Amino acid sequence: MRRWCAALLAAPAMAMAAVPTPEQVRAAWQPSEARLLDRHGEVIDSVRVDMRARRGPWVALTDISPMLGAAVLQAEDQRFMQHGGVDLRAAGQAAWDNLFRQRPRGASTITMQLAGLLDAELRATGKGRSWLQKFDQALAARELEAGWSKAQILEAYLNLVGFRGELQGVGAASRALFNKAPSGLDGVESTILAALLRAPSAAPKAVARRACQLAAELKLPGGCGAIEFRAAVALARPAQPAKPGTPPALRRLLGQAGAGVRTTLDARVQAAALDALRRHVRELADRNVGDGAVVVIDNASGELLAYVGNTGKGEVDGAAAPRQAGSTLKPFLYGLALERRLLTAASLLDDSPLDVAAGGGAYVPQNYDRAFRGYASVRTSLASSLNVPAVRTLLLAGVERFHARLQALGFGSLTEDPDFYGPSLALGSADVSLLELGNAYRTLANGGRYGPLTLRPRAAAPLTPVMDAAASYVIGDILADRGARSPSFGLRSDLATAYWNAVKTGTSKDMRDNWCIGYTDRYTVGVWVGNFNGQPMWDVSGISGAAPVWRDVMDFLHRDRPGRQGAAPPGLVRRAVAYAPAHEPAREEWFLGGTETALVEAVPAARRRPGIVYPPDGGIMAVDPDIPDRVERVLFQAQGAGGHRWRLDGRDAGPAAEPVAWKPAVGEHRLELVDAAGLVVSTSRFEVRGN
Repeated sequence: MRRWCAALLAAPAMAMAAVPTPEQVRAAWQPSEARLLDRHGEVIDSVRVDMRARRGPWVALTDISPMLGAAVLQAEDQRFMQHGGVDLRAAGQAAWDNLFRQRPRGASTITMQLAGLLDAELRATGKGRSWLQKFDQALAARELEAGWSKAQILEAYLNLVGFRGELQGVGAASRALFNKAPSGLDGVESTILAALLRAPSAAPKAVARRACQLAAELKLPGGCGAIEFRAAVALARPAQPAKPGTPPALRRLLGQAGAGVRTTLDARVQAAALDALRRHVRELADRNVGDGAVVVIDNASGELLAYVGNTGKGEVDGAAAPRQAGSTLKPFLYGLALERRLLTAASLLDDSPLDVAAGGGAYVPQNYDRAFRGYASVRTSLASSLNVPAVRTLLLAGVERFHARLQALGFGSLTEDPDFYGPSLALGSADVSLLELGNAYRTLANGGRYGPLTLRPRAAAPLTPVMDAAASYVIGDILADRGARSPSFGLRSDLATAYWNAVKTGTSKDMRDNWCIGYTDRYTVGVWVGNFNGQPMWDVSGISGAAPVWRDVMDFLHRDRPGRQGAAPPGLVRRAVAYAPAHEPAREEWFLGGTETALVEAVPAARRRPGIVYPPDGGIMAVDPDIPDRVERVLFQAQGAGGHRWRLDGRDAGPAAEPVAWKPAVGEHRLELVDAAGLVVSTSRFEVRGN
């Protein structure tokens, strides 16, 4: 022992590898989680990517409870403040005790333990340390004491030492065992952590006995019973599972452990969007609404300011998942019709029952409220989300052109041919994602110019024109018109903000999806609510479902400056327009140059061009076995048919001025509308199938 001590005292004269500095050790520390940072560097979320050990961020000594420091020194190194890295008195006592005790006693100081944590060659193996390792460990401890302060040594030790299982460092141990920051540890918790240092895998009762002994030595209040209970609770706490709620799109950005990945997100906007979604989904629980998603987009840059994929309950990314679009695609359909000058915002559309031949049968669109309004202008039809006028507009504009327009707007989820969707594409039968919808509405906000979205900071991407700027402006003006919206949604709703916005809601078939997408001059906000398992909601509309979330997020974004409507682009004309008859009040309206008119007149049926209205050409109908043969009939309907007659399969079927009730006969048929001179002016080929 004397020879060993003499050699140790001569250690400064021996050549030793340079020990790292405290700054180097701290810089090399990597938490086991990768951090997701917002645009300002604030941590939004963290995801564990290193499964070998659980490590939290480095904790400064000033952020660690002094009680823990006292307990650790009492347990591991009572002369820490006096020795120079090696406690010769404790080493001698340990050597003496080991001669006469069955269980060996160690004499490693905290500084020596830190040396072993810093140098893999000095770490104990399953058989402990060799005498040479112990000697080198002592030399390394002397070197540490020569270059580090006592506070730096204690701080590094508490951050590097293992406490239990995979828990490395006081940050991870404090969070995992007591669900609190190291600064908040009390006396009992500190003694439990200190007791774990000698035997990290010990049974809870053994840990409690050691902690009770430490508490007595430190003269802490309370009894051993309380310590035993708290130790049992802490050590039985299950490992924290991976935090749900982080969308896969965000997780894919994360790299190695300890890395901080800066995104375009804004922590305040992200928190506000998540809070609004959670709050309103809870309120809608009694209507069978359990899930939702929110995206917030900066119009100018395409940067995502908020990306909330779910309410935090699972792993599904509701922002990227394709869902049925409902009425949210209508603005792009009407924009196409305006752009092609097929319609104006003042044009009247027929909102009456309509049968359209589609695929293997007839497509019969209906409005959300099951009512029909007769004639309605394009402005009213879009703002009030009327379905029949939208289908008539699609037939006018063409399914193929509309399909191509949606693909140009970034709807990559439309993977089928136009014929697959048919007329129902006008009412959103296609599956789209919230991200795609949000960026398409951002295109409207940018005057018809499209650009990709981004979650990573980048140089501004150029925008590509995909829609006419003038048509985009008119569509935005319609979506902002609360008066035109009032027939379906009323004047007062969450869509009617105190500042300018353009907004559209949508509900899919069977109430499985509910949307609210809208924009101002600076931001686009998209919201979806529903159920990831596909269950329908109960009595939920765009106003009561997604709109309240959208309103809260929009109000947060515009708390400092209200939204404003941009200046009208070149090529637009604003004119007064009146209706005859007065289906709608006279008003000022926007027109694309060359399409303006002062009067919109609804042509009476008698003055319309003669044609067959029903059955549609190519239609297929089936005999209903539940309807008795004596009463089952098909109505032949025509427009502008005064003086015309029906001809069915080459035989006269009576005058066409009024609908004719025909008893269906199984087979293929040819129906013709014939004028007074016997000339065929309209033809419909249809089929009746039996049961």
